[in-house]
Amino acid sequence: MRTTINTIFKTPKKTLCLLLALLFLMPSGTAQDENSLTLGIISVTSQYMNPLVPVEREFRSLQSLVYESLVTIDDDYLPQPNLAERWESNEDCSTWYFYLRDGITFHDGTPLTARDVVNTVKTILSIKDSTENPGAYASLQYFVKNITASDKRTVVISTNRQNIAFPYAMTFPVLPSSQVQAENPVGTGPYFVEKFNPKEFVILSANQSWWRGIPKVDTVMATFHTTNRDLMTSFEYNRVDAILTRSLNAAQYRGGTSSINLAVRTHQLETLQMNNTVRELNDVRVRKAIRYAINVDELLSLAYLDMAQRADTPMLPGTWTYSDMPELFQFNPEKAKALLDEAGWVDSNGDGTRDKIIDGKNANLVLRFLVYEEQDNSVRTLAANKISSMLHAVGITCNISLVSYETAKARLKARNYDLCLAAFNMDPVPDPGFLLMSRNTCNYTAYASKEMDNLFSELRSTTKQENYRNILFQIQSLFAEDCPFVCLYYRRGAILSRTLFTKVRDLREPEALKGIAEGL
Repeated sequence: MRTTINTIFKTPKKTLCLLLALLFLMPSGTAQDENSLTLGIISVTSQYMNPLVPVEREFRSLQSLVYESLVTIDDDYLPQPNLAERWESNEDCSTWYFYLRDGITFHDGTPLTARDVVNTVKTILSIKDSTENPGAYASLQYFVKNITASDKRTVVISTNRQNIAFPYAMTFPVLPSSQVQAENPVGTGPYFVEKFNPKEFVILSANQSWWRGIPKVDTVMATFHTTNRDLMTSFEYNRVDAILTRSLNAAQYRGGTSSINLAVRTHQLETLQMNNTVRELNDVRVRKAIRYAINVDELLSLAYLDMAQRADTPMLPGTWTYSDMPELFQFNPEKAKALLDEAGWVDSNGDGTRDKIIDGKNANLVLRFLVYEEQDNSVRTLAANKISSMLHAVGITCNISLVSYETAKARLKARNYDLCLAAFNMDPVPDPGFLLMSRNTCNYTAYASKEMDNLFSELRSTTKQENYRNILFQIQSLFAEDCPFVCLYYRRGAILSRTLFTKVRDLREPEALKGIAEGL
């Protein structure tokens, strides 16, 4: 009977293979096979290689060596052909045609067909409907209205969003039709799974029949660690050649001479959410004052040790989607004070907290500030304390509450908060409507703007890239003007390595290991 990802398996714990045992017994400084790579990552919960199942962030980078997508995004953040050699749409972009490359096979030798793409998409959509955690590709539900295979090499998709950015949604991994729910399905990528022991290790071997050519590195072995401390120790003692991490401890290797520190861009946007419905924050002048009072560059340096990239809007900095408006986002505490004065918030009794007469009663400018933490990482609490100190300097007092992620999410949904330091995983498709459109899924600020809604409606019916970019710029300009919340930065990860193994200029999740197969 074929096993599926919907089945719970009970298997006896396997011992580490001899290769792994020998690896950890090697003395410090022992040279590794120059045609192999031993990588360390954090992995505690991932049980399957199937990329459609929700897994840990770093684990997805391993999966990207095994599974490939129709479309890939290049260093300039533009969609490029991958398994699909080309694509086209009808005039209004309501129907798209993706033409598969000829001669591509999965690791077991079966040919890639359009039917495989169709069944992969249908499985992604079914996972979205049947599980609490729909996985990394659940946004396909907003793009795919119907998908069919008109022949073995042609995929036809009718879409709910008729715009030029649709190819960005086609970056999901493609699996064989017969294995879409298998634990460890085969892929088309440069490596296949030789051996996988969850929570211990995985060995990936080169796919000699890879359509791009024989991989330059024969074997990639990943050993799994439970904590960042253990991961860093493995690197320091030469137990691994490289590690992939988001630990701030990686910053200490930035200037080292014996190792290379490669920055990895994540899709995690850190924001300061502001409840636009509470009386203190329904005035845009107060929200802008908060924005002016926060020294983002200082936060990056002191809290994140520069392992983050400043972002004043929800779009990715340094890409064609990003509108750089530094004059609107400068740290300016005097401007913040002036705006608070203008809004009627003054420190009438000299106690350091601004106050105001509201409905005949004196009200203090005191805000409830929610913070939740990630496991094995206290950086968000440190950042919140620094933000609180910055706001206090202009007369705003914050009462910080450290809560669980589940509690923070529930209170955001109920709008039972004033401020909240919260992160969002941004979709590859350049469209932040889920944060900014009225009553949308993650619009926790209760921001409502008919002008903003109209801009997104226009964006999602735009068939020219230049027009799309212009509307994105208008959206960011209105975001700056209305200031529904504060964008802070995109988190960064790092690859610490003893050798340079890739020439990719813009390493980013989930393809942080991109370029290993091609070599330098």
